[in-house]
Amino acid sequence: MKQITRRDVLKGSMAAGAAFGMPGLFLGQSRAQSGGPNDEIRLAVVGLGDTKAVGGVGGRGHQLIGRIRELPGVRIVALCDVNKAFLDRETKALHDYNDKIETHADPRRVFDDKSIDAVVVATPNHWHGLATVWACQAGKDVYVEKPFSHNLWEGRQMVAAARKYDRMVQVGTQNRSSTFLRGVFDALRDGRLGDLRYAHALVYRPREGIGKVDKPTPPPSTVDYDLWCGPAPKEPLMRRQLNYEWHWFWDTGNGEMGNNGIHVIDICRWALGQEQAPARVLSIGGRFGFDDCGETANTHLAFFDYQPAPLICEVRNLSVAKGPNAIGKFRGRTGGVILDCEGGYFAGDGTGGALYDHDGKKIEDIASDENAGKLESTHLANFLAAVRSRKADDLAAEAHVGHHSTACCHLANVSHRLGKATPPETIRASIAENKELTDAFDRCRDYLRDNGVNLDDVPATLGPLLTYDPDRDRFTGDFADEANKLARREYREPFAVPEIAS
Repeated sequence: MKQITRRDVLKGSMAAGAAFGMPGLFLGQSRAQSGGPNDEIRLAVVGLGDTKAVGGVGGRGHQLIGRIRELPGVRIVALCDVNKAFLDRETKALHDYNDKIETHADPRRVFDDKSIDAVVVATPNHWHGLATVWACQAGKDVYVEKPFSHNLWEGRQMVAAARKYDRMVQVGTQNRSSTFLRGVFDALRDGRLGDLRYAHALVYRPREGIGKVDKPTPPPSTVDYDLWCGPAPKEPLMRRQLNYEWHWFWDTGNGEMGNNGIHVIDICRWALGQEQAPARVLSIGGRFGFDDCGETANTHLAFFDYQPAPLICEVRNLSVAKGPNAIGKFRGRTGGVILDCEGGYFAGDGTGGALYDHDGKKIEDIASDENAGKLESTHLANFLAAVRSRKADDLAAEAHVGHHSTACCHLANVSHRLGKATPPETIRASIAENKELTDAFDRCRDYLRDNGVNLDDVPATLGPLLTYDPDRDRFTGDFADEANKLARREYREPFAVPEIAS
């Protein structure tokens, strides 16, 4: 068995870059293969985000605007957000960049504008599906933020819309544009550390509870709340703030599994060479330690039964104990992926990593010249290149890639939502034949205990082992009826996602 060397990885990375299309390759060319100013891609950004929301990361649309401005051959010509204050903020900031930017509260006005070539969708999750389908129907190409969809059914419609209307649709899982990772995975698949045995996706990110309210919170006066709700039920706002906290409610978000789990799940699925969601999934988790109104799990183990190498995703948000390692580590990491092979493992992410033997001894550091900002720019550039080439195969994370990786998150969440509080020893007995999952559960139990949660007193939720047909995007077998009800929502008119795929 030959060891991976840094030279192997770099050779794979360079070859991948050549085949993949480096970001500058197409950007100097127009769709008509001329570089004139009239051939700029005219882009709209839908969803700007709150740069000051508690717990947030600065507004996703706001962040992407900065990356887009760095790229040649594209111009932002329109902004859309249901919050007038966010529109005013970004319009003012962009005045010197382009003093003729149109602003809209309603995304339908963006899609009606025939001069717009493409849109970036950076709304809350519950708007991703509808905005993408409407944009495709209007002849726009779409860069949609992760997670691809809010539920399984609408993800299928989004893929169908990309096909039917011949649109370039890319999901914002930017690690797919990492030539570094592509080189690592090619080397691993060549068997230089032996066969892949397991993949671990890690999201150990401390968060705090969002509290409770005893009466509805008025939405900001600058917000069109009906448009904000869109496809979701229009209910009183029963939390402290409108923005960002929507992640932790099923009507609008997909929990941490869909928020950050999607990134590492997608990397693992790519590494494993799996083209679809798995046929079976199991969930263990709960919302522990937060005395708040949130609904989604803040501690979540998901087992995806890929064969021959399964995938386990571990989400941890609770960190109330003293000390820098209260949230724990697995093989020295709190995030990224661990790819376990017969002769060792890779631990890392798009910004770099290392190879280890099974005793945890480092074989070699593998450096990457990519960072989070560069990956975002490369991924957007890759989208713009495909807008010019009109070749969906040029996309690093085309619609079907986004759908199947996001489907994994949905499967895990559906299993969790159908689960029941179960004593820890019963959980452990039910998974005893799976050594890797048992180990993950034991480590999770220790992490919770270190943070003041005893599963004997506050049991975790054990979800059923669900079976799934990825070709039809339907649950089968036991629990199929209950699970399929959670695979599609009841939409609120006139914000219903059109049915395109049967």
